[in-house]
Amino acid sequence: MGIRSFLRLRITSARTRDFIRRVLVALLVATIFLAGIQLRRWIGENTRHVRYQHDIVNGFYWGNEILKEARRLSPDEATANSWPGFFRGYLALYDQVKEDAYENDYHLDYPPLRLLAMAIWAKQVRNEFGVVDDGHPKLVNPLLKINLLCELLSAAAIFVLVRLCVERSRPTHSFLLRALPQQHRASICGLTAASVAWLEPSMILDAHGWPQWDVWVLPFYLFAAIAALKNRWFWCGCLLGAGAMLKGQLLFVAPFFLLWPLWQKKWLPALRMLAGFVATTALIVSPWLLRTPAAWISVAAVIVVSLLFLLRYKLPYADAWLAGILGSAIFVAGSFTGGSFAWLQIGFIYGTEHYPYLFISSCYNLPSLLGQVGWSLKDSLLSGRIGSLDLHLTLQWALRLLYLGALALSARGLTRHLRARDPRVLIAIAAPWLLMFALLGQMHERYLMWGAVVSAVALGVSVRLSIIHFIISIASTAMIVHVMLIDKKLDPTLRAIDFLQGVRPYASFVVLACVAVYLWDALAVRIPVFQHREVRSGTTPSLSLGPEPEEA
Repeated sequence: MGIRSFLRLRITSARTRDFIRRVLVALLVATIFLAGIQLRRWIGENTRHVRYQHDIVNGFYWGNEILKEARRLSPDEATANSWPGFFRGYLALYDQVKEDAYENDYHLDYPPLRLLAMAIWAKQVRNEFGVVDDGHPKLVNPLLKINLLCELLSAAAIFVLVRLCVERSRPTHSFLLRALPQQHRASICGLTAASVAWLEPSMILDAHGWPQWDVWVLPFYLFAAIAALKNRWFWCGCLLGAGAMLKGQLLFVAPFFLLWPLWQKKWLPALRMLAGFVATTALIVSPWLLRTPAAWISVAAVIVVSLLFLLRYKLPYADAWLAGILGSAIFVAGSFTGGSFAWLQIGFIYGTEHYPYLFISSCYNLPSLLGQVGWSLKDSLLSGRIGSLDLHLTLQWALRLLYLGALALSARGLTRHLRARDPRVLIAIAAPWLLMFALLGQMHERYLMWGAVVSAVALGVSVRLSIIHFIISIASTAMIVHVMLIDKKLDPTLRAIDFLQGVRPYASFVVLACVAVYLWDALAVRIPVFQHREVRSGTTPSLSLGPEPEEA
């Protein structure tokens, strides 16, 4: 009786219970974080025998070429090893590669910021180790730390993104999510999605087993989506511009953020996004564009006149307009004063021409299925003649148009979700990466990894879409494993290689079906068999999915 009476006592206050809850959540987050770190170490140590060395060697080679260029342009070794000498070599490499190329075959396809990262890495490695082997673990370790940082930032961004959308949405249709306490639902969903993204196997394998640098672009996309939801369109454009300078594939999904406000008939947010994108891109490539005093003087004159005009009429968002004018002025001045656009030809355009195939290696997508029945990338579907102009619609452009149409529909669906305060806005944000891989030609098998990570936001929407996320994750991991095994072809892995090769057509249909379901939900249309009655609530949420007012 005494024990029973003691257990009925209220021995803790509400503040103490809240403190204990916070401590337990912190311990859970720390456990998940440390488990992810340990998993990455285990993957790195146990995949050395099948590690895909080509990308490591290629990155180190081009970083080392910048160091050679610095020595060529410097009067002595001390000057070449200095940072000014380093940047002389960095700025000269694109032009030198273009001059030495045979029939426009550059071999280099790195955008400016990724080339800079590889050059700094090569400089650090040479300073610390002198003569090194390209496959030495100490050689790759600095890049793996960057991968780890980007993975951590991506998980944090997914937490913020899911929490923001679930918190602002109407009561969920999912029976499982409805069971969560309403006051903690957004945080629980955000933490779950972030944990799944942090432990995403295809991302870990790509970043620490392959290893590749695809993960660098993820934080830029995710934080750009958060900025757009918060109506910070200028910063959204800045993030997209900086991310594209690391990985050009971001340009395929960037139009989604332009279509987003346009479907809402909001022209100014679209212009602010473009201003941020143009300004960031122009500032990064300005050393190649502004090479003469005339270029600098013309840009300065444009900025002074624009600043006086903006101050005179006190236009809103004057800082965004000034930045956009600055970026545009840099590009125009570079075009008319002899600036170099070799960074554009080599870092972006060459990458679209380097692999003229429907798909690369083992891909589970529509181009892979078309390739198996005899289609090729440049096959002509339609041809016509307008006057003296011959028009040909190739399969490559047909797939691009199909993708752009699906991307526009996804943006349209997102605007409907915003108005309805529906958490499926998260699915619309994840859809561009999935559509890109599923529909476009010239995709590498690794590119589904972006969709596998971003689709983890489905854990804040419904159980059905969460299950589809895990199917996409398995498919992404299988493709990466397949390529790593093919590269080495060890005897114990031959049976696995044959199995993965045999399931490729079926896996392609599965991935396309999963992407179709995501697109269906992104279009703000519910499949009747999965439709639930709307959950009624006595109180209206204090927040809506509508954009917040932007600070001037």
